[in-house]
Amino acid sequence: MLDHAWLIPAIPAVMFWLILGFGKRLPGKGHELGIAGVGASFVLSCVAAVQWIGRSTDVTIGEGAHVEHVRKAVEHSTTWFDIGNVHIRVGTYIDGLSVALLVVVGLISLLVHVYSTAYMHDDRRYTHYFAALSLFTAGMLTLVSASSALQMLFGWEAMGVCSFMLIGHWWEEKENSNAALKAFLTTRTGDVGFLIGLSILFFANGQTFDVRVWNANALGGHVSHLVLLMGAIALMGAVVGKSAQFPLHTWLPDAMAGPTPVSALIHAATMVVAGVFLFSRLYGVFFTGFSIAAPGHGTFTVPAVIGGITIIIAALLAFVQDDIKKVLAYSTVSQLGYMVMALGVGAWTGAIFHLFTHAFFKACLFLGAGSVSHSGSHHSFDMKRDMGGLRKHMPITFATFGIASLALAGIFPLAGFWSKDDILVTAGHNGYELFMVVGLIGAFMTAAYMTRCVWLTFYGEPRGAAAEHHPHESPAAITAPLVILAFLSITAGWLNGFGFHYFGHWTTNETLVHALERVNLVEPRFSFPAAIISLAVAGSGILLAWLYFEKRALGPLQDLAARNALAARLKLVLVRKYYLDDLYEKVIVAGIAGPIARGAYWFNQTVIDGVVNGAGVGAKAAGHIVYDIIDQKVVDGAINGAGFTAEEGGTLLRIIQTGRVQQYAAALFGAAALFGLALVFFVGT
Repeated sequence: MLDHAWLIPAIPAVMFWLILGFGKRLPGKGHELGIAGVGASFVLSCVAAVQWIGRSTDVTIGEGAHVEHVRKAVEHSTTWFDIGNVHIRVGTYIDGLSVALLVVVGLISLLVHVYSTAYMHDDRRYTHYFAALSLFTAGMLTLVSASSALQMLFGWEAMGVCSFMLIGHWWEEKENSNAALKAFLTTRTGDVGFLIGLSILFFANGQTFDVRVWNANALGGHVSHLVLLMGAIALMGAVVGKSAQFPLHTWLPDAMAGPTPVSALIHAATMVVAGVFLFSRLYGVFFTGFSIAAPGHGTFTVPAVIGGITIIIAALLAFVQDDIKKVLAYSTVSQLGYMVMALGVGAWTGAIFHLFTHAFFKACLFLGAGSVSHSGSHHSFDMKRDMGGLRKHMPITFATFGIASLALAGIFPLAGFWSKDDILVTAGHNGYELFMVVGLIGAFMTAAYMTRCVWLTFYGEPRGAAAEHHPHESPAAITAPLVILAFLSITAGWLNGFGFHYFGHWTTNETLVHALERVNLVEPRFSFPAAIISLAVAGSGILLAWLYFEKRALGPLQDLAARNALAARLKLVLVRKYYLDDLYEKVIVAGIAGPIARGAYWFNQTVIDGVVNGAGVGAKAAGHIVYDIIDQKVVDGAINGAGFTAEEGGTLLRIIQTGRVQQYAAALFGAAALFGLALVFFVGT
């Protein structure tokens, strides 16, 4: 399967067209094609994973104590098109990173498809929805299996288009269409960086888009550092836009306007993790360009700073959200910050492992929120107004949501504990102690706001819709994916637990080994002291939040914003999302869109209307000329003249035609006589 990996993205891409062409004629309105296509891709991805794990570690890198044995990537490519002497190639590049993402994307997408059959039942655009889901999945699968950066761009942009369609699925409501436009345009801002970086690195590497060549040349010193820095900065813009990092994170919470299964797919396995994948795939470029250097050097890197800021600001915003999906959205932004920060401090394996585990518990949380809305709160996502006390009515949803929340908080022995610990240990080991502290603060805040979320949703007294509409457990099509994802939230972390390092061993590639070897760096293994510290931090976050909400303890903090002016102002800053939306929409966008709109209006009124009105006046004048001169005088004159001649001729003929034979004979005799005289006269002459 590793040699035929192109089939994995091709199958859901074909299903997209089949669903559009024949979906409405099928009993399931197209969902059976979507499930079959994504299911086949997932099975093939699992086959590829088994084959990859079974491959021998036939590439030896380094010497002595620093020797590493890795699996050689499976690459197949062919010429796509030629431009002069430049050959643009397309194909597949499969290594441990690709295989891990293929499995995650296939599984999450399959579960989302199954879940959607119940959640989206009777939707007005049901067939269209499943077609877009298939293309969305195909776009991500194309990205993670591509052998060239140009080919990656196609998968990258396909997801952008599909996210626009799916976030704005219910486009009749203005809020939804606005959210789709915001997501599309904000991520396009970052995509400009992708195009610029693509161009810089294409020419810097001998006019090739081959990602293997880009990484090798960057780490081998064959491209100047300044060029690599410019290329890395440009590509970082794409990462910031797609993976919702500060300051372009504002689109992701608004993207919750789309159907909840779409939110799960975007946050867990596609779209937002695409930026992290791009960073990971081109790690040689980023590592060298941003000088992610040796232990203890004490400097900052651009990705680490951006990721660290994102961790904190997004976690703070999660505390003031009443919409359960927006809590989870800001949580995703914060967790993506962990991954970007990890890559910025040299924790490549930790970043990818956290991406891997995060997919399971975040998908479980979003689908759990959808289950609550579907069967517990009468289609509402407001935790304060329409939820509470649901654990008794929805035991499966409650249990799976609770497990996923604990995994997200980093509680032993769940998946999030192992992947976060990997990031924190590596950050400290590599000399980035400040970012290790940032990660611990983020872990505390994550545990606290998720405890708040669980308490408002499942504990206390039922409120609003939860008290009025008889909540009940969701059907099996919804709860079965939740159980599977909760199980993976428990078990997935053990792939790197207690120093087993299976996941790291399977995903380590030549680029990573060469990067670490360049600065004499080794990725550390499990650390009991660090694990105890991170567990204590997360546990204290849960404990304090539980005391605050369940026990109404921590008296000085209770209703602090209502009693303290400074606290009220700080809360307002959070509620207004640091005023970034105001800055973007009311200052930047309005400052650009306003003049453009006024200019377009002037052009419309003056130029376009002038041309149209001038054409109308000219047509009217031409009409008068045609009517008065050509039609009335020439055409009608000719017709009327012919009629008058015919009439006068008829009158004359009536006089001659009397019906008397004697007159006809006399006229004939007279004519013959005149003819004879004329003949005699002319002949004689």
